[in-house]
Amino acid sequence: MKIKFDSNQQYQLDAIQAIVDVFKGQPRSQGKFEVDLMGLSSGMFNELGVGNHLTPDEDTILANLKEIQEQNGIPQAEALDGMNFSVEMETGTGKTYVYLRTIHELYAQYGFTKFIIVVPSVAIREGVLKNLSITKEHFQGIYGNQPFDYWVYDSKRVSSLRQFASSNQLQILVINIDAFNKKENNVIHKENDRLSGRKPIEFIQATQPIVIVDEPQNMESTQAKEAIQSLNPLCTLRYSATHRHIYNLLYRLDPVKAYDMKLVKRIEVDSVLEEDNFNQPYIRVESIKATKTKITAKLTIDCKQADGVKRTSVSISKNGTDLYELSGNRELYQGYIVDHIDAGSQYIAFTNGVVLNTGQQMGGYNDDIMKVQIRETVKEHLEKELHIYRNLPEGKRLKVLSLFFIDKVANYDDAEGKIRLWFEEVYQELAFKPRYRELNLPPVEAVHSGYFAQSKGKAKDTSGKTKADDEAYQLIMKDKERLLSLEEPVRFIFSHSALREGWDNPNVFQICTLNETKSEMKKRQEIGRGLRLPVDQTGHRVFDTTMNRLTVVANESYEDFARSLQTEIEEECGVQFEGRIDNKRQRRTANLKKGWRMDENFLALWDRIKYKTRYSVKYQTGHLIAQAAQAIKKMPAIESPKIMAQKRGLEITSKGLETRMLSVQETKVGYSGLPVPDLLSYIQRETELTRSTIAQILINSERLADVAVNPQRFLEEATKAIKETLHSIMIDGIQYERIDGAEYEMLLFADPKHEIRGYVNRMLEVKGSIYDAIEFDSEVEKEFAQNLDARQDIKLFIKLPRWFTVETPLGTYNPDWAIVKQAVGEDEKLYLVSETKSTKDLSKLRDSERDKIECGKRHFSALPEVQFKHVKDASEV
Repeated sequence: MKIKFDSNQQYQLDAIQAIVDVFKGQPRSQGKFEVDLMGLSSGMFNELGVGNHLTPDEDTILANLKEIQEQNGIPQAEALDGMNFSVEMETGTGKTYVYLRTIHELYAQYGFTKFIIVVPSVAIREGVLKNLSITKEHFQGIYGNQPFDYWVYDSKRVSSLRQFASSNQLQILVINIDAFNKKENNVIHKENDRLSGRKPIEFIQATQPIVIVDEPQNMESTQAKEAIQSLNPLCTLRYSATHRHIYNLLYRLDPVKAYDMKLVKRIEVDSVLEEDNFNQPYIRVESIKATKTKITAKLTIDCKQADGVKRTSVSISKNGTDLYELSGNRELYQGYIVDHIDAGSQYIAFTNGVVLNTGQQMGGYNDDIMKVQIRETVKEHLEKELHIYRNLPEGKRLKVLSLFFIDKVANYDDAEGKIRLWFEEVYQELAFKPRYRELNLPPVEAVHSGYFAQSKGKAKDTSGKTKADDEAYQLIMKDKERLLSLEEPVRFIFSHSALREGWDNPNVFQICTLNETKSEMKKRQEIGRGLRLPVDQTGHRVFDTTMNRLTVVANESYEDFARSLQTEIEEECGVQFEGRIDNKRQRRTANLKKGWRMDENFLALWDRIKYKTRYSVKYQTGHLIAQAAQAIKKMPAIESPKIMAQKRGLEITSKGLETRMLSVQETKVGYSGLPVPDLLSYIQRETELTRSTIAQILINSERLADVAVNPQRFLEEATKAIKETLHSIMIDGIQYERIDGAEYEMLLFADPKHEIRGYVNRMLEVKGSIYDAIEFDSEVEKEFAQNLDARQDIKLFIKLPRWFTVETPLGTYNPDWAIVKQAVGEDEKLYLVSETKSTKDLSKLRDSERDKIECGKRHFSALPEVQFKHVKDASEV
């Protein structure tokens, strides 16, 4: 089973283009017809190998940066923060895919050949290598089988760095930060006889590589920064969902955008809580902290209050403190007097002999809560499998995985481990009920497996920061595609709660944390293991929002979980995530009203909008040539490139070498010093127009003389003008026609596969529809539906279901609303289809949104007696 990759995800293309545009002004990669008047190339030769070479000066890079930031809605930088550039992408949206494709794009566009991917751990390194392997065929399909080598740095085979440096084809080296930081025993900094007495790192430095830092927030120490700088990078590209420091931000896809664009699974919380259990003493040690003057322990106990017993937080800093008094004289706490608090060993001892560590608790139903969590997870898993089995056709189904985090490996890995026994008991009870018989589920011994670090063949508890943990992560990564196969019986994965970034699986639909002590795992880290959109058995992504829900089975309230996650996101990303986490226990179905099939308004409306259409695009080549030539003619003036000569003084001080600026001299570059790219091949690759059409456009533009001024800048601006013209003409020239005999079946509304089921906080009860409620995606839609429902002249309105789509050159388009309107006192009715957006200003919409609205208008104009309108609110209907 192979994962398939979509090469046309616009948000990923935008992130890639943001990096590519940083280097505007850089000579283009050589093509078959390129003329190099000086015998130059985009590469840099030296005695150790072939390296990258940067032509644009800092002023050009800064101007490019500002332009990119303006396009992507990011505050513009006033100055260049070095040659470091940041890309922020939410977990699960394809960050690794984006930077790997960016490497190929930079090679194709500019001929940059040397790239180093720096990772903070073996776990992430294994993930990168796995992605390099499974995307190789995909990228070769996009970039014409361009050859490239990739490998991981091995200190025992440093001679391979000679090949990295000397090769003139694309080279990708993956290296762990610990392999080249300034540790004395790092081989990379030692002279080596097999490298003619050179230090291995010198071969990397000679190539001036483009360095890509994966999860840079884990490499922000002074030592790590110095290590990265020691590679002599041309520039450093930093990719993360949670940057600690941001440098020259180019692109941002924060959690709110990713969630609202449905690029990740929706999150729902199933809370398993202990209630009204005050019949035994409950003590939980939340924290023990020491200052210069005192030691304070923060405990949670059950205290008697005016309105009854409540679980309350108390602070203790003195030996002899009596919990009996703190609890409001509850007899259950007699004898619990603090003997001493140990901040070093993190425990508190009582005079009755009870000792509790930080995170440990006494009392309560910890085991019982975990049993219920396991039951809820297995039940949710089986229901998900059943839904998929009944609603997806054979050959398009997908594997469902559930992930359990545990903090004591022995509780699962030992034959008598309580978590293993509880799981097997619950699975045996639920899986073979008549309801799930059609799933033909595997036996209990085959459906679950543990992924843990090993020591002498035995699984062990780990901190998440040791080499032993890396073994477990490697095992999970290597099993990634096997776990996605329907032939593989394993469905329930048990792993240590110290699991951190470096592993996820797109088909994890349930996550359950089973901890005896307080979990230190951050909520974003926890949900990040299952946010990615799932893939079906053919390897393709599934975008069905009714299936794409990640259920977190938590031993805390929905409100507490949501508050913690929202706080983390707001602190780390500076964006509001409020209202985007759902309570699994609060869902409902939108039911079709009795007699909906006989509703005359619905029947009349459906008879007008049910038809399917096909589209064609018509335009005159001569018209394209004229418009594109005019667009190029109106381009801004092309300025010649510059060479900056900077004179600096070197001074040797006790701190090392220091520099100071002495002078700056600017020289403009003339035609004779610049390679002339193959204009027609480049523009043809970008636009897919014929060479003769492109040649005629360039001739008619009367701007060919600008090629001699700055060929690379001319190429970029001319290509942009042609693409914008082509896009405009394509949308302007699109035409729709009805397909004879092709229409949507009315009975699809009643098909169980298309049941509309949503969270209560996103459902609105209505009277004027064929449904008793509608599911809204935004406050704009909610307000629109409320206002329509209140109007007398609106006889019927429907939120068009997701299966009702219009084909467009940009993919399928799902219109928002179908409406029947009748003016008061008049017999005539209007049949409308409306698209709601927060603005009517088309310039403020994304290009894809704007163009799909135009396609929708053309589609409905081909149908009888239907009006299509883009509106902001219900008053415009």
